[in-house]
Amino acid sequence: MFNILSLLQCLLPQINATTMRQLNQIILAMLAMSGRVTMLGISRWAGIGGSYPSMLRFFHTVIPWATLFWLFFRKHLFRANEVYLLAGDEVVVSKSGKQTYGLDRFFSSLVSKPILGLSFFTLSLVSVKQRHSFPIRIEQVIKSDVEKISLSPTAKIKPQEKRKRGRPKGSKNKNKAEVILTSELLRIKKMINEQVLLIANFIPLTYLVLDGHFGNNNALQMARQVNLHIISKLRHDSALYIPYQNPDPNRRSRRKYGNKLDYCNIPDAYLYKSSIEEDIKTDIYQTTLLHKEFAQALNIVILVKTNLKTNARSHVILFSSDLKLSYEKIIDYYKLRFQIEFNFRDAKQFWGLEDFMNLSQTAVTNAANLAFFMVNLSHHLLADFRQYNPGSGIIDLKAHYRGFRYVHEILKMLPETPEPILLNQIFAKLTSLGRIHNVSRGVEPS
Repeated sequence: MFNILSLLQCLLPQINATTMRQLNQIILAMLAMSGRVTMLGISRWAGIGGSYPSMLRFFHTVIPWATLFWLFFRKHLFRANEVYLLAGDEVVVSKSGKQTYGLDRFFSSLVSKPILGLSFFTLSLVSVKQRHSFPIRIEQVIKSDVEKISLSPTAKIKPQEKRKRGRPKGSKNKNKAEVILTSELLRIKKMINEQVLLIANFIPLTYLVLDGHFGNNNALQMARQVNLHIISKLRHDSALYIPYQNPDPNRRSRRKYGNKLDYCNIPDAYLYKSSIEEDIKTDIYQTTLLHKEFAQALNIVILVKTNLKTNARSHVILFSSDLKLSYEKIIDYYKLRFQIEFNFRDAKQFWGLEDFMNLSQTAVTNAANLAFFMVNLSHHLLADFRQYNPGSGIIDLKAHYRGFRYVHEILKMLPETPEPILLNQIFAKLTSLGRIHNVSRGVEPS
């Protein structure tokens, strides 16, 4: 069995020996246990020293999780000479009751409506080569009073006063780069600044990848304020304009916006790639365009798909603030953003993000961060596990640890230890129970 305690030695400068021992017991219990991952469930599998009061003490201990995430990533997950992206997204978990800290109504994309629960915003480092996302900082979303009022369905919207046609007298041009960030963007900016300070130039970060919710000027300016270029998606009906070209060099023109882009008739000069697969034609366009709500020109990539049989047509608009970034990287980097969704899936399905019943702020923070810490830890364990068990997943890994736990409990009851050959066969047989993929014959004989 893998020595979990040796993997956690890199965390010792930040947590004491008692918390380290408790974390080791909790991790071993979570790897072996079945059922819901709650404090009570963990205590049932933690063995000696892992009683329920011990679990209560651990979950009510203030732990510097952001530092632990970084130390573990730098020691076990970081690969030199690789490109890493900083990606962010929000995950919503359903909760009932009235006492849980931060409980509110948040929009869930899974059910396409607001639900009662908790929300956590996650920053992840995404490896371009490994095609995998590593959660690096998690913070609970607490709605401000302004957000609650603005999102309330009963909130009254004040009617705007009608004004005369034309520009008001004495009005001045506004600098679109000077924006007032929302509480959501301020929270994300604070998280990024703290993370960059923690990384301390160990990894050069250039791009911040966010979903279409952040396809606006405010998010772009927030990214530029933290010295990152944003990669995101615009609405399909966004009004984009071709930069105006003054045909008369002797005449000074103040005009900025040219013709509005027609998505049904995109100029062929912008076409970079065209392909046909199973009667679906895909055209990729790239150019620099303007948007009247943005303070700067945008590097626009438009993917147009056309059904050659029905002539049905659809398009997606990606953009970046880096005007020199190629269309291949914009598409590839935005695709990699979805890897963070697999982190959310694993944290909910295997590591208790949807199961915990903690109520206080510290306990909720520890439960959520522990679930995402297990996502990173299990990825490292699977990398070694798959060397002898190709294609294995988290279910196979948990079955392996559960089998080891059963064997150790049985060996305690035997008067004598079996012969090594028989012992190896027992280990191989019990650790294969419940697995999806076959056991490698060369290492674990049946």
